[in-house]
Amino acid sequence: MEYLIYIVAGLGAGVVTGLAGLSAAVIITPLLVGACGWNGYDTVTIALAADVLASLLTSYTYYKNGNIDLKQGIKVSLSAFAGSVLGSYLGYLFSLNSEYGLGYLVMILNIFLGIKFLRNPVTGQKREAGSGDALWENKRNIAAVAAGFLIGVECGFMGSGGGILMLSVFIIILKRPLKTAVGTSTMIMTLVALTGAVSHVALGADLQLIPGITIITACLLGAIVSAKYANRCDNKKLNRIVGVTLILLSIVSLALGRR
Repeated sequence: MEYLIYIVAGLGAGVVTGLAGLSAAVIITPLLVGACGWNGYDTVTIALAADVLASLLTSYTYYKNGNIDLKQGIKVSLSAFAGSVLGSYLGYLFSLNSEYGLGYLVMILNIFLGIKFLRNPVTGQKREAGSGDALWENKRNIAAVAAGFLIGVECGFMGSGGGILMLSVFIIILKRPLKTAVGTSTMIMTLVALTGAVSHVALGADLQLIPGITIITACLLGAIVSAKYANRCDNKKLNRIVGVTLILLSIVSLALGRR
């Protein structure tokens, strides 16, 4: 029964990653903590590991289609890298006092994220050529780098929410088109997830090899299939699917939760 949950968690994580560039942890962490009783810190480690491959696959697809801003992406990546190391350590300290706390924090976050997708669909807007002076552009860049650091801390701590937050940085702060925002934010999350996963292992996370391989394999399969579907799907419909999925899985995980 637990292996069925592993497969569902992996597939669900791959689907939300392929559809909207979300972190795999938004699905994996709540299900493993709530339904299987895993330690919150260990589940975040597995989720980050799954995120590395799923995000890498997604960002490579966008790169092939010219939808990644490498220059800005590298700047934000460096600050997010530093933040993720700090966040991983803070998550480790938190897990010492609350074994399942990280998992339940992610469940609550997911409900709010699901509502956000339903009420305020994620869209993109094209950057207007020649708009704003150099000083305003510098302020945008500084704000993006600062936000990248904070997102890195959050992702290293909880392993969740980083994808949608990074997407918001490129859409709201840097005014990038939706496809460029998704591609660049996913590229950054590949590095953040890798850093977070390595940091978690170095700090003593308990890895379960076979369950981990099962989850990661299912996650990759879900990402491949959903990414193909996303290219043919209307944005509003995508938002509804992701929003409902996040809310339902979080409610189920909370209902099945065990201490």
